[in-house]
Amino acid sequence: MSEPPQKPRRPEMHLVVDYPDSLPDVMRMSRPQFEREAKLAMAAKLYEMGRLSSGHAAQLAGVGRVDFILALQRYGVPYIDYPPEELEQDLANALGEPADH
Repeated sequence: MSEPPQKPRRPEMHLVVDYPDSLPDVMRMSRPQFEREAKLAMAAKLYEMGRLSSGHAAQLAGVGRVDFILALQRYGVPYIDYPPEELEQDLANALGEPADH
């Protein structure tokens, strides 16, 4: 049996961001640390805005999905953005009880 053909891999794109050479020092980071932090912050913001899934945001940040989800807390981004009213209604529905409104 032959294996099914694999999809050709799309080439990676690159984004160049200019920043002052003093910025990593101001943040008390090495240049590689600063660049990783910047990628993670960008990915977290795009995830928060609903523009990327957690998987795609993790790819952008260059980390695994679980690590990305765990890092969201550092940026004040909830993994699940579930309004309290919807949660209350869903819990009431699950328990077969009317929700208080």
